Amino acid sequence: MINGLINVYKEPGYTSHDVVARLRGILKQKKIGHTGTLDPAAQGVLPVCLGTATKLCDMLTDRTKTYRAVLLLGRDTDTQDTTGETLLADEAGALALDEERVREAVMGFLGDYDQIPPMYSALKVDGKKLYELARAGKEVERKARPVTIYELQVESIELPRVVMSVTCSKGTYIRTLCYDIGRVLGCGGCMEQLTRTRVGSFLLEDSLKLDEIEALARAGQIEPHILGVEEVLADYPAIHAKPEADNLARNGNPLFKNQVQESVKPEEGQACRLYDSGQRFIGIYEYRTDKRWFKPQKMFLS
Repeated sequence: MINGLINVYKEPGYTSHDVVARLRGILKQKKIGHTGTLDPAAQGVLPVCLGTATKLCDMLTDRTKTYRAVLLLGRDTDTQDTTGETLLADEAGALALDEERVREAVMGFLGDYDQIPPMYSALKVDGKKLYELARAGKEVERKARPVTIYELQVESIELPRVVMSVTCSKGTYIRTLCYDIGRVLGCGGCMEQLTRTRVGSFLLEDSLKLDEIEALARAGQIEPHILGVEEVLADYPAIHAKPEADNLARNGNPLFKNQVQESVKPEEGQACRLYDSGQRFIGIYEYRTDKRWFKPQKMFLS
């Protein structure tokens, strides 16, 4: 079984679940999971966890993501992208816009803002997914959620289209950002195209299409493209158990600060890579200030 992560380039038309299903066939193993969905029409970086690395799936969904999006002004749809049914069409209004006004409207979303999730999303209300309700012709009230746009750049404006690069927090819907920009400009807007260019340290230029992965697997050359868990978690600080605490660590017990070799001053909830005194990677430990210890979060000792 292969253990680690692979940077997949999800092509348009595939769901994230489709990618996992095909990889199971290519790599001949069942233990595979993705790290966050991409809309079927979208493309780009989709980190996929293999084997023991599937323990990281929930952790990697929190990573900052970067997208390249094409905003189409002058059109609102029920899905907030061009795959949906048109609810409003005002191409004339979009074409009449001043480019500087468009730029100001886009950049007005830089920073924190409260975003109302779209009806066509996998979020649940009263146990039902929103897209299921939407397909049944029902619309329910959704609470706005705080999101953060860390970086926002307008790459080009050729009305009615605007190309922009967006780096954002977990839970941000780029479709909704496009819709919200259209509302500010008064002519409507939807997302025409979306490419995810980065998830944490996973970059678009390093990603592999499924056909490429299949060819590498058949040639027995897939291993160099698999990232180890430690590589992916390199931004977490490393701590080492003292020799007398090795057995405690290997058995998944919490460790007090005086049982690790480093003189650390961790904050509440800080995650660290824990090694035993012989440099063997054990897992991810999280510091708890109430107990003044490091508590196991994910164990990778094999």
